[in-house]
Formats: sequence, C-alpha cells, structure tokens
Amino acid sequence: MSIHAVSMSTYTPRDVPLPRAPSANYFSELQWKTLYALADAIVPSIHTAATAKSSNDRVVSDAEWNSTVSSLSMIISGPDAVNIATQYLQENVSSNPQFRAIVERLMGDYVHDEGRNGFGLIMTALNTRTGSLIMTGSTTPIQDQPVEFREKVLHGWDTSRLPPLRAIYRGLTAIVKKCWVISSPTIGPVLGFPRVPVHGRPADGFQYEFLQFPPGDQPETIETDVVIVGSGCGGSVTAKNLAEAGHRVLVVEKSYSYASNTFPMGPNEGFLSLFESAGAVSSDDGSMAILAGSTWGGGGTINWSASLQTQGYVRQQWADTGLPFFTSLDFQKSLDRVCDRMGVNEEHVEHNRQNRVILEGARKLGYAAKTVPQNTGHGEHYCGYCTFGCASGGKKGPTESFLVDAAQAGARFMEGFCVEKVLFTQINGRKVASGVQGTWKSRDSYLGLGGVAAVERNVIIKAKKVIVSAGTLQSPLLLLRSGLKNPQIGRNLYLHPVMGASAVFDEETRPWEGSALTTVVNEFEDLDGDGHGVKIESVSMMPPLFLPMFPWRDSLEYKLWAAKMRRSTSFITLTKDRDSGRVYPDPVDGRCRVSYAVSAFDRKHIVEALIASAKIAYITGAREFHTVYRDIPPFIRPEASDPEGPEGINDAALQSWIAELRRKSPLNPERCLFASAHQMGTCRMSKSPKLGVVDPDCQVWGTDGLYVVDASVFPSASGVNPMVTNMAIADWASRNLARAMGTGRGEGRMARL
Repeated sequence: MSIHAVSMSTYTPRDVPLPRAPSANYFSELQWKTLYALADAIVPSIHTAATAKSSNDRVVSDAEWNSTVSSLSMIISGPDAVNIATQYLQENVSSNPQFRAIVERLMGDYVHDEGRNGFGLIMTALNTRTGSLIMTGSTTPIQDQPVEFREKVLHGWDTSRLPPLRAIYRGLTAIVKKCWVISSPTIGPVLGFPRVPVHGRPADGFQYEFLQFPPGDQPETIETDVVIVGSGCGGSVTAKNLAEAGHRVLVVEKSYSYASNTFPMGPNEGFLSLFESAGAVSSDDGSMAILAGSTWGGGGTINWSASLQTQGYVRQQWADTGLPFFTSLDFQKSLDRVCDRMGVNEEHVEHNRQNRVILEGARKLGYAAKTVPQNTGHGEHYCGYCTFGCASGGKKGPTESFLVDAAQAGARFMEGFCVEKVLFTQINGRKVASGVQGTWKSRDSYLGLGGVAAVERNVIIKAKKVIVSAGTLQSPLLLLRSGLKNPQIGRNLYLHPVMGASAVFDEETRPWEGSALTTVVNEFEDLDGDGHGVKIESVSMMPPLFLPMFPWRDSLEYKLWAAKMRRSTSFITLTKDRDSGRVYPDPVDGRCRVSYAVSAFDRKHIVEALIASAKIAYITGAREFHTVYRDIPPFIRPEASDPEGPEGINDAALQSWIAELRRKSPLNPERCLFASAHQMGTCRMSKSPKLGVVDPDCQVWGTDGLYVVDASVFPSASGVNPMVTNMAIADWASRNLARAMGTGRGEGRMARL
C-alpha cells in the first residue's frame, strides 16, 4: 500500500515539555512596554475607525478594509473566509501571552549580552525627552504615540545614518516576525496549514537507552575506549564503525533525544528542542541567520533528506591542497557506503509543486537541473515537515541508521552532557587526549522540574581516544576551551549563504506538502571558472522558517503577503562561498559568536541566481516574484502578459525588473537577510598545522588521540548539501582509526569508577 493512502489526520504528536522560562527582569516594565509598543507597529491590529479601540490599532478606511478582506477571502476561500480574514487582520500580538513568552525566552536565553544590552539601551533612551526627540522627532514616548507614528519611526530607523538604529530595526523586525508566525492563532487557518502532514503515517522509532546518574557531590567517573562528543552525522558514523570493530564506545550529546511520537514538533517546541540556540544564531552584523541542529542525531534530524555526493571538481580542489584522499577510490567507497546504509535513492522521489516548478522552468529555459537523491531507505517519503522531526521514520538520518547500528554493536549513550574541555596527559612532550570533562543534566533538571529525578552532576570520562563531532559552530570552541592555541581554530568558516525568493501563483500550491528539497539547478555552479557559483534549490515551507526571511516594508502589506504563502513556491540561492569568516567564544558567557559577511564577490553570484529564479517563476506562470532584498520591489506580472506568449522571458516588464536588480548588484548586505543551513571549515583539514586544524587522518595537529570528524574539517565549502560528504569523511577516518586501534578485546562494558 502506498504511504499516501494512509492519512495522518487522526495523529496528534505528544506534547514536548519546555525548559523553565527565564526571568524577564533583564528589562524593566517600562522597557518591555516600549518594546511591545514597537511590536504592535510591526504586526498591528488592523481596524476601521468604527472598530478601533486603542492607539495600538492601525486604522484604515472602510474602502481599504473591504478591499483587504475581499483579497484575503479569495485566498482563504470557504464559507468562513470572511470571518477568518477579519480575525487575522484584527489580531494583536502584544496581547497574546504566547507571543510575549516566546519573545522573553528568546531575548533572555538566546540573544547575547551585547545585543540584549543594546536593545535595553534603546528602549531606555526612547523614554527620555532627549533620546525620544533624537530617535523619533518627538518628546512624547513612543508607546504613547499612535501606531501609525511608530511605524513611520521604524521606517526612519531602517534608513538612518546611525548604525545602532539600523541594527535595532533589523533585529527587532526579525524577532517580531518570527515570534508572531510561531505564536499566531490565526495564520494557520489563513494558510490552511495543518498541524501535521496530511500524507504518511507515524511509526515507532528505535528506543535508545541513556546513562543515568544518582545525585552526588563528587564527580562521576567513567572509563571507556572511545568517547564521541556529538551524535550528528559525523559522530554517528564514527560510533557505528568503532563499536562494530569491538571497541567500547560512548556517544555524548549536549542536547536531548525525543521519541518519534513527539514529531513533527510544533514550531516553538521544535526550535527550542531541535536547533542550536532555538534557531536564533546570527552573525555579529545581523545579516546572516544560521540554522544548525542541536538534538539527538544533530543536523541529520532536522535536515531535508538531500543526499548529494561531493562533486568531482571539489574533490580535485581539495586534493590539490595536499589531500589526495579526496580523489581516491577509498573516498568514493565511503561515499557509496554511507549512501547505501541510508537507502539513498532517486527512484521513489515524488516532486511536490514547488520542486516541479523548478524542474519545469529549468527545462523550458535550457538550464541544467536534476533530481536530488533522498535518504529515505529506498521508500516513499512525501513529507515536508521533517525539519521539526520525522514522525514516520522514513528519513534515514543518524537516529534511524548509524546510531541504531552503534547501539546494536554495544555503544552506550549520554544525553544532556555538555563537555567543558578535553583532558590531556603529557607523554614525551606530546599532548595526549585522555578523556573529557563536563556537566550532565538529567532531563528533569533540564526542564527545571523538581524531585529526585532532577540531577546535575560533574562527569569525567576517561578514554583512549577522543572524537569531537560537535559541529562546525561548537567543535572549535571546545578545542579552544581545552587550551589548544592553533590560530586556525575557528577560522575558515564557510556558510553556503543563501537568499530566499518566492513565486506567487493564481492557484493554491500548499507548498508544505511533499518533500522539501528534491531538485537542484546546477547551471550556475561555476561562475568564475574556479568552481565558485550558485545552485538553485527550494526551501522547507514551514511558515516560521519561510515567512520571517522576507522583508517588512509595511505592516498591512506584510500581513497580506504572508497570506499568499498558500499560493507560493520557494527558491534559495545556495552559494559556494569563496570568502570565509570565523567563529569565536563570546567574551562574557562563552557562547558561539559568528563573524561573517557575504563578500561582494559572492553576492554578485547570488544576483545571477535570483535573476534565473525570477525567469523560472515567470516561465512557469507565476503572478508575482518576491526576494528578501528590501530595496527591490517584487515583480508583479502585468495583467496583459502571457507566460506562453512568444516573447517568453523577453517580456519587457520582466527585463526591466531584472535590469533594476542588476543595477543594485552586488547588493547591500544590510538591506537583506542571508541564511545558512550549512556550516563548514572551522577545523579545516590540511597538510600542515600552519594551514588548518586537523591532519589528513582527522587528528588534531599537535596532539595524539584527539580527532575531529564533522563538517568543520572540510577544506572549503563543499558546494552541495554537506551531509553525505561529512559522513563519508567520518567513515574513512573512523575505519582507519579502528584499524590503528586493533580489534577490540571484548573487555566488557565501560566501567563507572
């Protein structure tokens, strides 16, 4: 029976408890009042003069109200469309307790001190006569002004000559948009977006067992052969290979495991439980939003199943840096081996509407394009919700493949264990890794619950080999906390920066249905003759991932545009970046900070991909084409134009829009939001310690017994979705390590000392 024949309409995911919310006293009551007054200007309650109740309501004329409700009702359709449209327009964000709770948690737990203090300073200044006059043109506090006035102030900040005001505009609009989409009770009915996918069926996942510790004041000590820090793509493959070779393996993960019956999580629970810093990591300048997995299975739990092997020209580039392994048959065998284990295939791929748009548009334009293989165990997997966890188990990421194999081979697991440092001993003047030390929090302790189950312990793990697989953002920070001084640690950060775009059609597309990313356009992957360029793909169309990317220009316009998502398809411009950045620890609390700006060189390539995406949208009949760049208005197809007309993409209106975009190339990075779901390179593999962090065997230069196996070892950007490359490097390195360690002697399970 096809999986499509079984509906998930009767399935309700189990609720996921959230950790205790932080205190909101980092802002005063007046600062919060000011911040929420600005939030009400970004996503205001829309009314006519007859229904407006306060200065927080944006008033429109009766004619504009009727026109807006009519437009929304046509999008929503159905007998209750007018009522749904009215509730949507009149929704007030600041009166929604969930919106407030999400904002307060985000600001309290995930915005670094420097950013939070900046917000607080501006909110305070707005409540002084001088500060208010400078920033708003009036001495009246902004929260006492009509919402229309506040909106004009925000527009002024957007183009202000004062960098702090521009930064506050970018940060505040980003936070409010995201928190509104997550918490809104009306946007789901407007979009027709269901809580769970309508295709597929839930399935029970593998039942993992995790080490538990009793309360105690003294450190708990464990002895094992190999400790692996991180359960993601690299760590899971390494665990399987070393456990199957007979070694005692302990995989530790700072985050927690969730049963498949909690998937797909709702957006609030999903961001908090599955993503690094609740999906709120950004570059220091605010121009780059960074999504990385932080859960059992790492990025393999939240990614979109794309399983592309490393391309030949990239392998050759890496080999030319003194790493011949990448052009060897051994590397190809590792690529094939990990793909075989996950059941990577094209045969069972069924393209949803947005992926069909890309394929058909590319065909009509003569662009090189192909189907993206999926890690679906040679089965059907028509689901676009897996970025918040796969309920069906159809996506064969680490938790459904390599970690299962590791468990069956005797590996042990710890969740909730934050490794503070790698331990070393000195032998003949060499630093030899001897284990790790950190803090373990039981699940109840993490959730802030009481009782005997709420335990927090200092744990020391003694091991013969230490494998760091904490991801590109965290692995270099662990090396730095452990006292390593190589100046290359944390540098050479590549992010595959993307800009988003959206095509709007006359008919409903329901873009969240079906696999998120099953096509790729390769036509523009080499724009400089040296392998740097852009691929065009689609994005997961979960509303809280998709809608906040796009610019806020006007409060009513943003609500109207958001409603069009049910008629939209997406494009992303995945860039093989030439120029890099770095990660480093925050000087106050040590959390990951990212210094990265998309270079003019790479931004020019992105413009070419945006133009190609607009042509694809046009030739497939899209009515509108939107980008995340604030200074270029959307392309609106003239009523008289015909996508099947003889001129095709030579249409004068389209060419005029393209010419305007080219004039703005390479695009001002302050005027858009880039995003990254791929992080690479911060512990770069190299032929010498002057050029990188790990040697060709993935062992950290200047140490013995310490290895890094994750995407941080990539010599440069991979140019394709990095999961398979990451796994193949881990497969090769761990097999070599297993041979070097010899066959496990069967000394039994790890010891608690």
